[in-house]
Amino acid sequence: MKEEKNFRESTIPVVVSERLRGLSAGAEAAGELTAALLDVIQDYRWFKLFVPRSLGGLELSLPDGVRLEEELARIDGSLGWTVTLCGGANLFVGYMDRSIATAIFADRAVCLGGSGQAAGKAVMENGGYRVSGKWRYATGAPHLTHFTANCVIEGTDLIKSFFFPKADVRIVKDWNAFGLKATASHSFEVDNLWVDEAHTFSIIPQAATWDHPIYQYPFLPFAEATLAVNTLGMARHFLECAAAIDTPQLLAQVDAAEKEIWKTRVLFYEALDASWDELTRTGTLSSERSTAVGERSRTLVDMSRKQVIATYPSVGLIAANESSTINRVWRDLFTASQHRLLRW
Repeated sequence: MKEEKNFRESTIPVVVSERLRGLSAGAEAAGELTAALLDVIQDYRWFKLFVPRSLGGLELSLPDGVRLEEELARIDGSLGWTVTLCGGANLFVGYMDRSIATAIFADRAVCLGGSGQAAGKAVMENGGYRVSGKWRYATGAPHLTHFTANCVIEGTDLIKSFFFPKADVRIVKDWNAFGLKATASHSFEVDNLWVDEAHTFSIIPQAATWDHPIYQYPFLPFAEATLAVNTLGMARHFLECAAAIDTPQLLAQVDAAEKEIWKTRVLFYEALDASWDELTRTGTLSSERSTAVGERSRTLVDMSRKQVIATYPSVGLIAANESSTINRVWRDLFTASQHRLLRW
């Protein structure tokens, strides 16, 4: 796929970007995505990046979806992160019972989210499981229609994935991070909840219930790549804000930073595109390709963070002003890049 030639170009029209940035500022103040911003996301079907067209999704390839996530994170960190995490959770439709998935995804506003941590326990009971647990960092908690969670099956070493309707979940409002405020990544819990076996799933290629290559792509490199481009997008936004200050010294520094990030970005997409090409040609992804995606993802995050850190001192006090856009981008970037999958 041909890459953009200009670091500051975007594949999203300016008028759309400006509208989204205006709405995202309101979401930052509200501490969650607003109804107006959710309407735009649902109109564009961004939560359904990897959902089959037959279920109202965009059915994108992984490279196309990742490039879009980069651009959304460049517009606003909380916007990009929420679309990425909820779009990644909606990917689980590809591993659900088809009749249940069809019913759930008939809802225009369907949005899954949750936690990959095995913080719950499940006891087998009457064709299902009795589940209890508390999970942290459920991005988009206020607007999720279903929560996903991993549990250890009592008496075994087996970990199983579950999904619960919002009505069965208690949200614990404890997201107090200094960045990504509008992601509202609160905790959630269930207590002694009975869950039917049909509301479990396994995120492995052989368990896929829908026929699309995205469901054959291993989840770990999928997660690493989609999360990494959020840091990239935010770094691009930070440097864009720095360039707007328009001093000769800062412009030269921004130009140098952009060139270094761009070179790393090209290598990242080369690895991602090669992995997708291998999967679509052969039906499987080799461990070598999978490892390369993970390594390039973390290298991309490291380079993005490094160049933003190098540029920050030259920006001046505006970067320390909590009401400034550049300060918000800084806070978002250094919150997002703390994710465990983005660290070596």
